[in-house]
Amino acid sequence: MGSREERHRLNHDLVPLAALISRELRNEKMEKPTVRYGCAAQSKKGEDYFLMKSDCQRVQGNPSSSFSVFAIFDGHNGTAAAVFSKDHLLNHVLSAIPRGLGRDEWLHALPRALVAGFVKTDKEFQRKGQTSGTTATFVIVDGWTVTVACVGDSRCILDTQGGAVSELTVDHRLEENAEERERVTASGGEVGRLSIFAGTEVGPLRCWPGGLCLSRSIGDMDVGEFIVPIPYVKQVKLSTAGGRLIIASDGIWDSLSSDMAAKSCRGLPAELAARQVVKEALRTRGLKDDTTCIVVDIIPPDNTVQPATPTKKYNKLQSLFFRRKSQKSTAKLSKKLSAIGIVEELFEEGSAMLAERLGSEDSNGPSMSSLFICAICQVDLAASEGISVHAGSIFSTSSKPWQGPFLCADCRDKKDAMEGKRPSGVKVA
Repeated sequence: MGSREERHRLNHDLVPLAALISRELRNEKMEKPTVRYGCAAQSKKGEDYFLMKSDCQRVQGNPSSSFSVFAIFDGHNGTAAAVFSKDHLLNHVLSAIPRGLGRDEWLHALPRALVAGFVKTDKEFQRKGQTSGTTATFVIVDGWTVTVACVGDSRCILDTQGGAVSELTVDHRLEENAEERERVTASGGEVGRLSIFAGTEVGPLRCWPGGLCLSRSIGDMDVGEFIVPIPYVKQVKLSTAGGRLIIASDGIWDSLSSDMAAKSCRGLPAELAARQVVKEALRTRGLKDDTTCIVVDIIPPDNTVQPATPTKKYNKLQSLFFRRKSQKSTAKLSKKLSAIGIVEELFEEGSAMLAERLGSEDSNGPSMSSLFICAICQVDLAASEGISVHAGSIFSTSSKPWQGPFLCADCRDKKDAMEGKRPSGVKVA
């Protein structure tokens, strides 16, 4: 790390530990839930990898700032991308969050940091010259707040005490996602089925070159930069009734619907629940693919027993709409979760355009860190080196090329390649 960056971080990032701990304690307005989790898997190709880490801390040495991370990486064309993402994605996400933030500020910064972390992981893996790729479904549980980021088709669902099941991810399959098909073709890719004898087309829609069925992933440098690593991100706050997360690779979801997976394991503790979901998927379809499932129970602190199976009948008037706080269109307000209490949607965004995902600096003026550090890879920038993420953007009606955040030249090239403005500069070894 350069001396200028060291001086900058000392001047602008460090906050006294006592002040951070005091801020954390003030933000703890309710007792944290208990988080219990378990995992089960059956291997077919050996390309599924997962991460479960419950000892993370926003402020090192302060247990009240703890949070948990759960992730599934379903690799294809080898395991290299899945292994690399498992080892590096979390650190890249955390490095993109400014230091010295209180809990509420940290959670607010998390969606943008997830975008930066995913893109940096993809960029660094592609430098290795390997053609492997992976899905990534990445979940952060901080108290009652759940933040999920995903590329690909490994899904995360939420099962609430009221018996309603909702998806916290979006499947990036070309066959099922018309918006992604339009984006890929607009960026220079071709979408079609595999053509065999006499022009007969078979199988799901794929992106050419490469023949990938997904429109977003980490890696896959041989397919084209229009297969982007920019994740769909959703952040919700659960009621104090808690809930259950089921995170699984497509080996589960190709066999079971979200409702079927949730219902198959209700009333079981997390470890047994994960095994039951895998067992049910295998019973339904057999072992056709790697099959991995993580179950995370977010339990009220005074509730020592697992959530009971809900009755078959319940008052549908208890279904409550999200209280939406993000600034997206009101059309999405129709999405809802049924629960005892309220599940509050804090953030949702799925755009594949980096300028839209990284946003703009606050109206009070850009922070010093954004002027001297690339918003993606966090490298130190000279005053004349930073390129606004909005410079030359044809996708944003509010383009302001003088306004941050800023990118280094390498990350700017990556952004342009993902938007089809220029070919990727990365070559396959």
